[in-house]
Amino acid sequence: MTHVQLGNIAVDVVLKDIKNVHLSVYPPSGRVRISAPSRMNLNTIRIFAISKLDWIKQQQKKLREQERETPREYLDRESHFVWGRRHLLKVAENNFAPEVDLKRNILFLRIRPGSSEEKKQAALEEWYREQLKTAVPPLIAKWEPRLGVKVKRFFVQRMKTKWGSCSHGAGSIRLNTELAKKPPECLEYIVVHEMIHLLEPTHNSHFIALIDQFMPKWQFQRQELNRLPVRHETWGY
Repeated sequence: MTHVQLGNIAVDVVLKDIKNVHLSVYPPSGRVRISAPSRMNLNTIRIFAISKLDWIKQQQKKLREQERETPREYLDRESHFVWGRRHLLKVAENNFAPEVDLKRNILFLRIRPGSSEEKKQAALEEWYREQLKTAVPPLIAKWEPRLGVKVKRFFVQRMKTKWGSCSHGAGSIRLNTELAKKPPECLEYIVVHEMIHLLEPTHNSHFIALIDQFMPKWQFQRQELNRLPVRHETWGY
């Protein structure tokens, strides 16, 4: 990895065996990375970065202003989001395997006495993962015929820098477990976004035209994702 300095903005540059340049701005602080074809020289990359400087600054401003959850302690009456709605946590101790249940505005966590904060967190994260595993297949089934694509596999996992990703060659998509905390419309936007990458791997004009065609309100959903609180932690690549 090498670096390009644009005033007070440091840009990490990674040269890869790829065809196109990819520019990313990562939460929480707005770190900038450019992935570029191995053959591209550093001066050309610098010129590209300068041409995107206004956009980079806009993205950094959004990320730095985004509300963040306070660190979770998994205590009674602590608030947790499920599908965009805030719920109060109720912790009950018993000698059975961990179990999570949602009833009205209460998120029940049943766990063995003396369980650590890490075990409580793991139980809730597994529950969020299962919510997504249930919610995603109907969305894929809805959009496959519309887009004319086939998702061979989908994965749900904790992701630190992205809401989702697509492996064009493998025909698979990956989704961030945090999406189970966001409104269902936001999940659908990310699913469609990644499925469109099966048609167009990059964020070029063709990709934008496709998402404009199939999901005209996608920018609103993206803004909603950026507006809602995100997990409190140090995000990295």
